[in-house]
Amino acid sequence: MDILATIRKWAAGLAETAVSLMALAITLQILMGTSSVPFLGNTDVIGNVSSILATLGGNGLIGLVALYVLHSIWKSRK
Repeated sequence: MDILATIRKWAAGLAETAVSLMALAITLQILMGTSSVPFLGNTDVIGNVSSILATLGGNGLIGLVALYVLHSIWKSRK
């Protein structure tokens, strides 16, 4: 058994689940508003994602390179 491969598969499954839950939370927030989604409480998912992207973009070229690297990693695993 290759332990590293098992850990890699587990981490990939966890990341895929997290992205799916984030997409669901964004969709529910768009459809029902911030305070109406039961499992989110008063969390502003769209605001949090927007602030992360603004932080990456605010750092200029370094932020864009980091975003490109993350995108490349995400695309290479599919």
